[in-house]
Order: sequence, then structure tokens, then C-alpha cells
Amino acid sequence: MDILTLVGLVAGVLIVVLAMLANASVMTFLNLPGLAIVLGGTFAVTLVKFRLSSVMSAFRLAFSAAFKEQVARPTELIREVGELAMVVRKEGILGLEDHQTTDGFLQKAINLCVDGHPPELVEEALNQETQQTAERYEVSERVFRGIGESAPAIGMLGTLVGLVQMLNTLDDPSSIGPAMAIALLTTLYGAFIAQLIALPLADKLQLKAEDEARNQLLITTSIRNIMRGENPRVMTELLSSFVNPEQRTGLAPEREA
Repeated sequence: MDILTLVGLVAGVLIVVLAMLANASVMTFLNLPGLAIVLGGTFAVTLVKFRLSSVMSAFRLAFSAAFKEQVARPTELIREVGELAMVVRKEGILGLEDHQTTDGFLQKAINLCVDGHPPELVEEALNQETQQTAERYEVSERVFRGIGESAPAIGMLGTLVGLVQMLNTLDDPSSIGPAMAIALLTTLYGAFIAQLIALPLADKLQLKAEDEARNQLLITTSIRNIMRGENPRVMTELLSSFVNPEQRTGLAPEREA
């Protein structure tokens, strides 16, 4: 689980809420008409921009990617594919038949190799999988960036609605307060949704997409070298470019293998 994402979201929300409640009550900042304008308007605009299936998939992917640490570390992958290369060097490609891994992309690559497909087909299948994964992340990121752009705009729209209501009822002092609440709180709601939820999740999706693409490229490169019969030590040396220089010392055992 990616605990830092959860901590960041909870901490951000708590800081804002505690600041709001320092000298006021919850009811001071709760305005159902204003909240309905922002939530309903943002959702409607999102449906105009994207298909409903894309929106639902974006939410599922966002919460899965943001709160679950599913992306393996490159160093772990390099060690694992180094072991695979050693197995193939000793037993041939069928020696991978019983190998099981937690990485779905790597498992798919192993299955394609064991099934006896030519290297060109294996590489093409892996590249297609990488492209489709990148497109799913891109659509999800665009959905949340769209929400981040729409929520403040809808909040400003709610502000204008509240101001119009206030100006139309200046002769009735009792109606000025509720109208002014809508005018101010809708802007708050829009900024809250955009800056504390939607845009941070969009940035997290972008980061996870980059990590996923890097790992899949690493695996594709490894499988290509394994099927070519590349020396495991040389292959590990080539793959070390996928990690930071300070992390490369941990790959020394694989280089000496």
C-alpha cells in the first residue's frame, strides 16, 4: 500500500478542515445548495468531456494506483530477470515453465517465451501491452485534470448565482446571508476538490504511468536479450541504466554471477 498518498490526502484535508473549524462550526461551512452546484456541475461537465465508462475506469485506476504500491522497483526486476537469464543459460527457454512471478507483465512475457513464439512476436505483443497500459493511464489522468479544471470554474459559477440572488433580494435582509453563503462557499468547494483531491491524484497517475512504462521497457529489453542468449552478467550491466547510480551497487552480485 502506498501509505504516503493516503497520509498526504488525509493530512491536507485535516489541515484545511481544522483551520476552518478553528473559530466556527461545521454548519458554518456546510451549504447544501452550493455543494450540489459544485458536485453536480463538475460531474455533468466531466460526462460531457468523457464517456461514462472512461470516468468509471479512471476512478478505479486512480484509487488502485494511488493507494496500492503495485509498481515493482527496478532493482528487484533486474535481479529477477538476471535469475531468469541464468536459468535459460543452463536449462534453455523451457526452464522458465515453472517460474511464477508477482509481476503480471513479466509473467505474460515468460508465458509467451515458453509457448515457443518467435522473438519478434513476443516483443510486438509486449510493446502493444505497454502502449495500451500507457493509454489507460493517460485517459485516467486527463479525467482527473478535467475535474481539477472544472471544479473551480463551477465554483465561480455558483458564486455568480449567489451574488445574483443576493442582489435581487436586497430588500429582504434575511435572504442576504444564505445567498452570500452560496456565493462564497461554492468557490471554496471548487478549490477544495481541485487542489486537494483531483489534481494530486492526476499527478500521482502520471507518476505511476511513468514508473509502469519504465518497468515494462526494462522487462521487454530483458526478454529480448534473454531470447538472444545474452550473457546474464552483460545483460545486468546493460539494465543498470534503469536505476540511479547509487542503487547500482546493490546489483553487484548479479554482475558477478
